[in-house]
Amino acid sequence: MQKIGLFFGSFDPIHKGHLKLAEHFVKSSDLDFIWFVITPENPFKKNSKILSNSNRLDLVKNAIKSNPKLHVSSIEFDLPKPNYTIQTLKKIEAEYPKDRFVLIMGEDNLSSFNKWKDYNKILSNYELYIYPRKNSNNVPKSLHEHPKIKRNNAPQIEISSSQIRERIKKGLDVSELIPKMNWQLIKERGFYKF
Repeated sequence: MQKIGLFFGSFDPIHKGHLKLAEHFVKSSDLDFIWFVITPENPFKKNSKILSNSNRLDLVKNAIKSNPKLHVSSIEFDLPKPNYTIQTLKKIEAEYPKDRFVLIMGEDNLSSFNKWKDYNKILSNYELYIYPRKNSNNVPKSLHEHPKIKRNNAPQIEISSSQIRERIKKGLDVSELIPKMNWQLIKERGFYKF
């Protein structure tokens, strides 16, 4: 049985901060692999304009190909919209019944976690591996000491995909923030110029 960390996100685009976190968890925790689960639509971010699923999938594949411990999953592309984590977890478990899954998420997500669909079921059945984030206020008391929520001393990442998109839109160089091959791809295909 393998223990797999599920790192959900729109990865629009994936950046060096995402990779640093994934590599940290695979080296310093009991996780065998990290799967980047690309989300087509976040129920909390309606009407946001994001790069197509296939383009984001290409960028993630490009970014992780040198690390055999990192994988990408497009499982949410075929699920009903909006995507709810509980539905994705059920689908993944049905397809990989021998493996054990853990959610990797930023501490800032804990403040709204009790608004997630069936969050109690998620907490009953899965561990949450939490990495530190700057804006982590207002975490409900019930989640502070929950036995399934494990805080990890992962590096705090200051980069955000939205900042990267803004910088590209302004014609700025973001090559230090994203993997080299992806910067080439983004320039060639003219991503994020809109």
